[in-house]
Amino acid sequence: MSRDTDRARLIEIIKARSFSTGTEIKLVSGRSSNFYFNMKPTMLDPEGASLIGRLICAALEGKKAEMVGGLEMGAVPLATAVAVASQLSGWPLPAFFVRKQAKEHGTQSLVEGLPKGETLKGRRVVILEDVTTTGGSAMKAIEAVRADGAIVERVITVVDRLEGAADNFKAAGITFEPILTAADFKS
Repeated sequence: MSRDTDRARLIEIIKARSFSTGTEIKLVSGRSSNFYFNMKPTMLDPEGASLIGRLICAALEGKKAEMVGGLEMGAVPLATAVAVASQLSGWPLPAFFVRKQAKEHGTQSLVEGLPKGETLKGRRVVILEDVTTTGGSAMKAIEAVRADGAIVERVITVVDRLEGAADNFKAAGITFEPILTAADFKS
């Protein structure tokens, strides 16, 4: 399938499974909105996950990415979908995730998914998000991976709500790339 076909089908799935309007809801950013994306039903749907994985892999073609991941919980199914899609395409990208806070037992690490003895030091990573409003969640993940020595290649989100994230990432010197935007759902 083509990117345009994949994008169109993903929009259909998100509209059916993950998008709602009308009721005022509070977002993670602290803002209120009358439209909401709960992406878990789409990210955990076989077709939705497959489309997301392919579209993010397509966005990474020609980039210097070595790993993909982001802040729990939203980035976990995304990173998994990309890891699987990348393996199927012959360009395997390992995945990781960043905990919101370190566990009090075990390795007590914020970054999970790396084999024993490995770190992100010197590795080019892509931070993934399901929905981005201001970019605050991605910035938490960026702080953690940079503390582990990673080089942040870019941030990719499935849906940009168009509420300031692009400007915030630009001000921080980080490339930001949405697969879809809120404008794709306002019809």
